[in-house]
Amino acid sequence: MPALPEFSYTRIPCMTPSLVAVFACACGLSVANIYYSQPLLDAFGTDFRIEPAAIGGIMTATQVGCALALLSLVPLGDRMDRRRLMLMQLAGLVVALVGVGMVTSITALLFGMLALGLLATAMTQGLIAYAATAASPAQRGRVVGAAQGGVVIGLLLGRVLAGGIADLAGWRMVYFCAAAVMLIVGGILWRLLPPQAPSAERLTYLQLLLSMCTLLRHERVLQIRGVLAMLLFAAFNVLWTVLALLLSAPPYALSHAQIGAFGLVGVAGALGAARAGAWADRGLGQWTSGLALILLLASWLPLMLAPYSLWWLAIGIIALDLGGQAIHVTNQGMIFSTQPHAHSRLVGCYMLFYAVGSGLGAISATGAWSAWGWPGVCLLGACISALALAFWALTLKYMPKTAEVR
Repeated sequence: MPALPEFSYTRIPCMTPSLVAVFACACGLSVANIYYSQPLLDAFGTDFRIEPAAIGGIMTATQVGCALALLSLVPLGDRMDRRRLMLMQLAGLVVALVGVGMVTSITALLFGMLALGLLATAMTQGLIAYAATAASPAQRGRVVGAAQGGVVIGLLLGRVLAGGIADLAGWRMVYFCAAAVMLIVGGILWRLLPPQAPSAERLTYLQLLLSMCTLLRHERVLQIRGVLAMLLFAAFNVLWTVLALLLSAPPYALSHAQIGAFGLVGVAGALGAARAGAWADRGLGQWTSGLALILLLASWLPLMLAPYSLWWLAIGIIALDLGGQAIHVTNQGMIFSTQPHAHSRLVGCYMLFYAVGSGLGAISATGAWSAWGWPGVCLLGACISALALAFWALTLKYMPKTAEVR
């Protein structure tokens, strides 16, 4: 493809373990804001009188915000100082969190969730792009894997914390607490991260956005791994959108805290994410992808048995998260290797597939739940996972041989 204009960014000569941990924690706390709502969907439905078939609209609004962020905010990291950009986005995120905690109508809630998706996505992906650009090529896979591991832990623990706080003080307090936490994160990032501004000629904002179209049109690795991401996150959201509806109803009738605690069993996904980055660095990305996609498909068998035993549910969640996160990190490692000077735009394009898949998964899951119950949800998830595995197998011959070389 045509070469994109290059930028020269400030590199951090050696990403110390403590600084990598800061990136991982900040990524986790940022992305958690998107997923606090999942164990609270039944509470939203009760307070705002939302029908079960329409409750997925809350997550869909969040994913619309995610898509808008990827198109409009994330690419700015290739044009301006990422540190300053992230701090500005963080300030807006704090305002949005407080706003969601104060909403009194379903319309305001949907707009608030859209704003959370917009700003939390921009913050999280900005951090990942900052880390990938600041790290040396020899460290990049490990650093991105650690940051993505933080994302996994953040979204899982976010569900647990949201459920616990909601049981103690109501769902509104979840968002007030999150706003306070993000203020602390902002102070830490302001103190520790150096500026990362481009030193070469800058594109106009319009040119920056148009260059994303160039990437989507010409980068074969981005196209293939992006479609895999779309299918992967559609399958993810099929489960997580309706899980609270299953567990809050008989025979389990679990509390919000207990529902959120099921996210903890997916921490194994974070371990898989960290290792997958190293495997991709060693040229094993396709091997990892195939095994992970098989695991993703197989996870729906124990999930189908969830109404009969919570142990089956736990096994299914571990398999789903482990397989899914391994694919996600492998995707990012391959994509970042294609255009080293366009990391923000690459991550924006890639995560756009993620947002589309997540939104479609959320809205289709609630429709399947309403029409066919839990068996229909699991069948839907299995079909999406099988489609992802078939797509990966059919596109192996189209992947450039250099995609796994850093």
